[in-house]
Amino acid sequence: MPTPFTRQLKLLKRPKSSAGLHLENTPAFGRFRRARENMKHLRLLFFLALVLVQERRSHFAAKAEDGGGFVKTEGVHFMLNGSPFYANGFNAYWLMFLASYPSQRAKVTSAFQEATSHGLSIARTWAFSDGGYMPLQSSPGSYNEQMFQGLDFVISEAKKFGIKLVLSLVDNYEALGGKKRYVEWARSQGQPIASDDDFFTNPVVKGYYKNHIRTVLTRRNSVTGIAYKDDPTIMAWELMNEVRCPSDPSGRTIQAWITEMASYVKSFDGNHLLEAGLEGFYAQSSAQKQQNNPSFLVGTDFIENNQIPGIDFATVHSYPDQWLSDPSVGNQISFLSNWVNTHIQDAQNVLHKPLLFAEFGISSKDSGYNQNERDQFFDTVYSAIYSSARGGGAAAGSMFWQLLTVGMDSYRDGYEIVLSESPSTASVIAQQSQKLNKIRKMYARLKNIEEWKKANNRRNDGGN
Repeated sequence: MPTPFTRQLKLLKRPKSSAGLHLENTPAFGRFRRARENMKHLRLLFFLALVLVQERRSHFAAKAEDGGGFVKTEGVHFMLNGSPFYANGFNAYWLMFLASYPSQRAKVTSAFQEATSHGLSIARTWAFSDGGYMPLQSSPGSYNEQMFQGLDFVISEAKKFGIKLVLSLVDNYEALGGKKRYVEWARSQGQPIASDDDFFTNPVVKGYYKNHIRTVLTRRNSVTGIAYKDDPTIMAWELMNEVRCPSDPSGRTIQAWITEMASYVKSFDGNHLLEAGLEGFYAQSSAQKQQNNPSFLVGTDFIENNQIPGIDFATVHSYPDQWLSDPSVGNQISFLSNWVNTHIQDAQNVLHKPLLFAEFGISSKDSGYNQNERDQFFDTVYSAIYSSARGGGAAAGSMFWQLLTVGMDSYRDGYEIVLSESPSTASVIAQQSQKLNKIRKMYARLKNIEEWKKANNRRNDGGN
């Protein structure tokens, strides 16, 4: 619909008046010329303002996103505040333990600070410690407030630095209690426990675990006052770190357990995403892909376990230096590349869910290790993720194992990354963060431009 200005413009463009006078010599044309010049200036100012808005939005995009909003899923993408969310991140299982001692909390702050300076925006850590020394849960239903306050601090500090958290609820391994401690608790109460794998089937053990889920999710943070289930700093819950049930290689036992526990988590918390804690091993549902596995089975099924409706996204771990009998770097890199790309394709084409590489690493204690090998290892994972993300694929990010800060020698396991000590690896990490952040900014710009176009079209349709 033509506006009053465009109608005036059409009239003034006639070459001559009925009296044969040239328009440029008329008062009307003078007014039009001044109006046209003013309009040029207004258009220029509007364009510059739009550019500034876009730049400011891009510059503060991460801060705005981290300031509020739960990470959700939409098809194969994570979404945050209406835009696809891609994240480079790290594991730091130790955060709660150090934070439970006020004198050690500076290390938690330092780790988050160093992480954000390298563009890292997601972290995975433990929300469990079962029995033993300084436990979170000393016995079924009995919790150590000092440890819980340590976790409170971790969450509040992550919020300050704009870092989203993935919190794991129990361990497959016994170092910090894990499923072994749960079955021991049940056995001491007279339950007929045959093996640690009864964790997944014994009703008393499952009751203990459900109580832990409820206790953690409904915990009110002593620092922020926000219940965990209502805190957008938490991106997702993980049912178990590296869930395994070797006594049933078919994957059916784990399938039933994940289905039950996913439903239970969702009954308390409709805000957060949930993942199972899988490493990515294939089983009977995709027999042709079992050739991609290392030469052992752990009772999980990457395809079927991740197709459970309550599971929002898939996870993969990768440690070819532990999994393969051939220690050669070439063989490890070849396995890693195939492992990463196969799972990206399955998340994209079969699961139709986002994929997060929740753990990967290579140990400095391996025979013949050198820094270049680690950098190549990281680059193999990062390149596959970036290639997928750039094309709108299912790979959404990764978290290396593990980040430490200076003064944490007792936590070194060979896989640790102290950013200040490993400049070449730190550079590889920062470059990946920058590349994924550019994708996030691109989508944010496209979203803003589309919103502006829609608003402009509505204004034009209204004849204003």
